[in-house]
Amino acid sequence: MADRKIPSPAHRNSLYDHAPGAGQFPTTDTLGAGGELHQSVESGHDHSDGVAHLTDNFGHRIADNENSLKAGARGPTLLEDFILREKIFHFDHERIPERIVHARGSGAHGVFECTKAIPHLTQASIFQKVGNTCPVFTRFSTVAGGAGSVDTPRDVRGFAVKFYTDAGNWDLVGNNIPVFFIQDAIKFPDLVHSVKMEADRGYPQAASAHDTFWDFVGLMPETLHTVMWAMSDRGIPRSFRMIEGFGVHTFRFVNGDGRGHFVKFHWKPVLGLQSLIWDEAVRISGADNDFHRRDLFEAIEQGHYPAWDFGVQVFDEDWAARQPYDVLDATKLIPEEEVPVEIIGRMTLNRNVDNFFAETEQVAFMPSNVIPGIDFTNDPLLQGRLFSYLDTQKSRLGTTNFHQIPVNAPKCPFHNFQRDGMMQTLVPTGRANYEPNSLAQAGENGGPRACPATGFATFAPDTERNDPSGKLRVRPESFADHYSQPRLFYRSQTRNERAHIASALVFELSKVGLEHVRGRVLSQLRNVDESLAQRVAAGLAVDLPEKAKPAKEPVDLPVSDRLSIQKQALDTMAGRTLGILVAEGSDLAQVNQLRESVLHAGGTPFVVAPKVGSVILKGGTIKADGQLAGSPSVLFDAVASVLTPDMAEKLTHDSAAVDWFMSAYAHCKTIAHCKGTQVLLDRAGVEKDAGVVPLEAFAATGMTRHWEREPKLRDLA
Repeated sequence: MADRKIPSPAHRNSLYDHAPGAGQFPTTDTLGAGGELHQSVESGHDHSDGVAHLTDNFGHRIADNENSLKAGARGPTLLEDFILREKIFHFDHERIPERIVHARGSGAHGVFECTKAIPHLTQASIFQKVGNTCPVFTRFSTVAGGAGSVDTPRDVRGFAVKFYTDAGNWDLVGNNIPVFFIQDAIKFPDLVHSVKMEADRGYPQAASAHDTFWDFVGLMPETLHTVMWAMSDRGIPRSFRMIEGFGVHTFRFVNGDGRGHFVKFHWKPVLGLQSLIWDEAVRISGADNDFHRRDLFEAIEQGHYPAWDFGVQVFDEDWAARQPYDVLDATKLIPEEEVPVEIIGRMTLNRNVDNFFAETEQVAFMPSNVIPGIDFTNDPLLQGRLFSYLDTQKSRLGTTNFHQIPVNAPKCPFHNFQRDGMMQTLVPTGRANYEPNSLAQAGENGGPRACPATGFATFAPDTERNDPSGKLRVRPESFADHYSQPRLFYRSQTRNERAHIASALVFELSKVGLEHVRGRVLSQLRNVDESLAQRVAAGLAVDLPEKAKPAKEPVDLPVSDRLSIQKQALDTMAGRTLGILVAEGSDLAQVNQLRESVLHAGGTPFVVAPKVGSVILKGGTIKADGQLAGSPSVLFDAVASVLTPDMAEKLTHDSAAVDWFMSAYAHCKTIAHCKGTQVLLDRAGVEKDAGVVPLEAFAATGMTRHWEREPKLRDLA
């Protein structure tokens, strides 16, 4: 084999020395003839400093970045101005097609650590030893809305994780709901078309409350299980940091001996689950379109790194065959009471992206990215996704070389004979772009070869109760029960969680203008739970239609407490935010005591005042974090107030202050207050209960919701 030379600059990646925006250096500011500001490299600066000098994309230094080249001061712009043409050309093409679904997302970098080795279950390298780690990139998203929509609609949330393992990239592309709307990938275009903006009018954006979605639901009872989850409080999470994640599909573990087990993947937030109230979510979308995006970014920026425990449900074919549902049906879940989730790792997100477009927008997740030890099953929805995700990357990113984009590139070596293509940024050398070849015999680099011992091998045994000899366009009968698990989900909720589901269904169906569609959905709901159907019908002021005939009669399954947010709520301040209302004359000592108690418990205090800036208090001054009218209480998990009687009286004439307490009370939040605030609470209609407490009782009360308050505040279905 001939000795390889050290690569010349031409053989290195062309972006090797590229550092856009890097460097700090002095500038000279001057005004042009038209009053425009020119910022230039100081005349005495070292002109060999490449970072200091503005250039075009080909390294040509630019003398003037404020004016295009003209024929005379007031003449036409000249076509020869290559600086103008490149700048406008690049700007015109800055955006790439947004994702058809999951368009609005937020991403962050982090690390995954194996906390329990499972070599007996899988040969996946990351799980072979406790303490094994790998970098990850995680993207959270809404599903239905476009990239410019809001963060808090009622919707499924995407939860996609790219593991950069030493065996290659593994993409676990899931959601915050463990089931999906459809059973077969061939229906995915129909589902998405129905939930997206209606084709003739282009609205509603990021909303399922319209005719076409519910028309599809009413005709496709397999959608009802996911619909129940979406109509529950899972559809309006408090934060990306407080959602669960699920791989949705049944995958397969394969160990070093070639033995396989079925597996379901779970992410469990260390901060626990938390949701919003629907009215609260609507108000937040008006107060802060970027509520979830900002929350994730600022938590990481402040060092409050969000974390999730990674767990698996593992079972074999014998267990699967005994269940009253098919484990390959993506509309079904496996209750944790039946197969407990075993925690085997933890993911911590500890670094925000440096560039939103380059990383969060260009990241390309694909369920087909698996590593040895993890394999697919015959789930027909999963099988379709294995094609779809790869296919869409060419459309969005413009090239088959999207794997060379840094956020998509593996962090282990990759070698193959794939060459060229649009936007090839690597410079392969030598003649070996095919195999088999014998170029090594002539001293040339012959390239890599396949390795049966360590390479990915598809799980061979047919252990999924399937006869592969027939080519059929059919659904298996084991996929026919569409109602038992939606019934399980609904009956596993608390009393007021059931009310939230019923109210969500009433709201969504009230937006449906086609009466027969509303009737059909109600007829399906009767198979889920008769009382639910009655509540929704009463909320719509319509008669109950006849019950829809099920393809397979539903059965009653044992209640699963793990399906309820409230039954597994954590009593903690960690990751939560307390809004503290102050005004001139407030007691600084009380404010500081409150702030310190929240910080000590892992929460974040946020000081709100009628005017932003320094506020003169009793004992000193404080800088407000936000202004009252721009910081409504919907942005906080609980509120507190430290006000003098005079300022509280004055604020009774400020609608923003009155609404601050009125909304917190209506959203069942803890309200901690000083005696001086009482006049303002009275004005807001706040009645004393277990969640309306003196300041000194806040630590014991915490930031939990007080659901016992809800029935006297609003009519629920």
